[in-house]
Amino acid sequence: MQQNKSLKAFNTFGVESHAEWFVEARTADDVWSCLETFRDKPIMVLGGGSNLLLTKDLSGVVLKISLKGIAVVQDYENHVVLEVQAGEVWHDVVQYCLEQDYGGIENLALIPGQMGTAPIQNIGAYGVELKDVFDSCVALNRNTGQKEVFNLDDCHFGYRESVFKNELKNQFVILSVRVRLTKRQHELKLDYGSISEVLQQQGVKNPGIRQVAQAVIAIRQSKLPDPKILGNSGSFFKNPIVSEAEVNRLQGLYPDLPSYQAGNHLKKIPAGWLIQHAGYKGYRQGDAGVHENQALVLVNYGEATGLEIKELAQTIQDKVFHDFGIKLTPEVNII
Repeated sequence: MQQNKSLKAFNTFGVESHAEWFVEARTADDVWSCLETFRDKPIMVLGGGSNLLLTKDLSGVVLKISLKGIAVVQDYENHVVLEVQAGEVWHDVVQYCLEQDYGGIENLALIPGQMGTAPIQNIGAYGVELKDVFDSCVALNRNTGQKEVFNLDDCHFGYRESVFKNELKNQFVILSVRVRLTKRQHELKLDYGSISEVLQQQGVKNPGIRQVAQAVIAIRQSKLPDPKILGNSGSFFKNPIVSEAEVNRLQGLYPDLPSYQAGNHLKKIPAGWLIQHAGYKGYRQGDAGVHENQALVLVNYGEATGLEIKELAQTIQDKVFHDFGIKLTPEVNII
């Protein structure tokens, strides 16, 4: 337990912020002890800090989740169920699965963050979302201290959405997550983005899950800055989902506007395209900026404050709405 703790090293934007109290939990008992001890104070649960923009010092408690462990809990002929503790780094879990030849999350390689926050956000990339492999999770009720199991249906997963982000926001702390993965006859997802193109460039004719992960890593590294080098939180905005009629209207004005099917009479538009065509790709305002290779990524060039990054995000939202009539919604949690 520490007082007035700097959080600069605990958020991938690398912005300065201080916590009145800072507690690191390595067990479920640690989590409950903190919740009970500081019941009269606000408590913010912190995972990897990769989907977070801090705009102020935090009163109350920051509870850092550091529970570790990966275990096989069900082992069948064609699939396996892993239970992963909430403090495990997501990409480390992907690498572990590749080493064991467990398939299903290779398209999610190199996504920053921890396992415990993956269900909250229903993380996804390159045609795969966590819900596609999700079995269940164990979460601690912040009021009662009881552990509760949430299955797939309980979580109400949507596009970067879950019950933990909406109806049950701030009511539970996820302790562990179970995922169901293939052991053989892996179903590869190669059609999204440029995965097939990269595999072809690499001379891979019969890819396995490792080759798919390597292709995804190569794509991400070519587009996205390493937060250890340049502060960022990955994709800052969600890709907006609009009606087919709205897409048709926009494509009449902008024939090169890309879109992807997203349900009945709905389509997804890349937010990065909108931001780039609004003139903000590579834009810089002091130390707050938009990445030169990927307009969807806001960056901290050094000493930007969280407020300065938030102000830049709002400026981009206003311009995109002015130009296209589309409201961008942040994917990042702004506090």
